[in-house]
Amino acid sequence: MVKAAGEWNKTRIIVNGKHVEHWLNGQKVVEYDFGSPDWKAKVAASKFAKYPSYGLAKSGFIGIQGDHPGSLQLRHIRIRELP
Repeated sequence: MVKAAGEWNKTRIIVNGKHVEHWLNGQKVVEYDFGSPDWKAKVAASKFAKYPSYGLAKSGFIGIQGDHPGSLQLRHIRIRELP
């Protein structure tokens, strides 16, 4: 579902309470619940395991991960609060 190099992908991340859905070009690619046993297991098995507070903040800054090779371009970023 990822578009070819040079084309724009469209992503949508929906956070409703602890439930998160990530959509890419109109297709849901992942969904999870913050703090669930499955979520905790995946964090523990990831490179973020050494950060005990990873993913637990209820507010704060949005971080863009940039530790992969290549470039990143963003446009039309919108953040809306769900009703």
